[in-house]
Amino acid sequence: MYKINTNFQKLPGSYLFSTIAAKVSAFAEANPQADIIRLGIGDVTQPIAPAIIEAMHCAVDEMADAATFRGYAPDLGYDFLRNAIAEQDYQKRGCDISADEIFVSDGAKSDSGNIQELFSEDNRIAVCDPVYPVYIDSNVMAGRTGNYNEATGMFDGVTYMPCTAENGFVPEFPKEAPDLIYLCLPNNPTGTTLKKGQLQEWVDYARKNGAVIIYDAAYEAYISEDDVAHSIYECDGAKSCAIEIRSFSKNAGFTGVRLGFTVVPKELACGGVSLHAMWARRHGTKFNGAPYLIQRAGEAVYSPEGRRQVAEQVAYYMKNAATIYNGLKDAGYEVYGGINAPYIWLRTPDGMSSWEFFDYLLEKANIVGTPGCGFGPSGEGYFRLTAFGSHENSVRALERIKAL
Repeated sequence: MYKINTNFQKLPGSYLFSTIAAKVSAFAEANPQADIIRLGIGDVTQPIAPAIIEAMHCAVDEMADAATFRGYAPDLGYDFLRNAIAEQDYQKRGCDISADEIFVSDGAKSDSGNIQELFSEDNRIAVCDPVYPVYIDSNVMAGRTGNYNEATGMFDGVTYMPCTAENGFVPEFPKEAPDLIYLCLPNNPTGTTLKKGQLQEWVDYARKNGAVIIYDAAYEAYISEDDVAHSIYECDGAKSCAIEIRSFSKNAGFTGVRLGFTVVPKELACGGVSLHAMWARRHGTKFNGAPYLIQRAGEAVYSPEGRRQVAEQVAYYMKNAATIYNGLKDAGYEVYGGINAPYIWLRTPDGMSSWEFFDYLLEKANIVGTPGCGFGPSGEGYFRLTAFGSHENSVRALERIKAL
């Protein structure tokens, strides 16, 4: 008789955003007249930029002509896209990353969940707390953690690094060095980040202790401050200890299109075994390549018109962030984020729990946000709002909150 992977049974309930969707759906069914403003899930709302759409149309026409038709994509990505990424995202920032160190995929979420396959089950992971749920959940599924402890809201065998207002949302180095360190900067959900000097300290820590940093830079395009690194490879020695994951979803609106990439430097090795070679083998075995149409769309992001149009969309969302941030602050809320990321992180008022505030906003103001406790125990007492809605809805939401 077959057996199941019992590690799945360690996961409590459903995925955070599935739970939110179910609660909102039930509320909408019971209150069909409600005008619900959704500022919970970090999904973009602006259409894909014209230069990118034009590139997709051209690629579609190519697929209709036998002379230019493309079948299976190269499993690691087309050279035209990998070269554009290497030049624009890395080499122009002084990072020594070559095109063949870039692996094109269908999104950062997939890569964030799959990258753990390169590592032994007995590796210990460290995560910031609160944290994007995929990092922990994928390691739970792989058997790299103990059981979930309902009393603490933590998994046994995981090193949690609290990031709260009290420590400026800066994680402290674990006393017992972990093997894998997950860093998401700018951070989802808190919207905060580290200065370049602080990030360099993490690179030095990883190198000293023989750890690997899994660096999620999905929100890099939203960085506005000069002393914040756009890539971990801006730090000395990072190529020997860090893997970087990026997405086209948030900067270019590809949430419904799906495209991302992971950088695995060739010099990153364990006991003489190349992680670059391992990821290439895994990628080639389990992935058939992102579609040609989508990779051409990705290439257009780096064209002069594409860069200009994408920058305008990023500015649009950051205008929303400033509107929400300043409006909440004026209303007396304790607010963070919204400067280098499209997320606003606020402390819940009047001692409410995160889910109590979720229900309160939904019922009294018909606004959907994300309870902080869904990102980890240190998120309790906090709440996330996204700036990815329309500007009109961002303004309307602020008016409703101020009226509570």
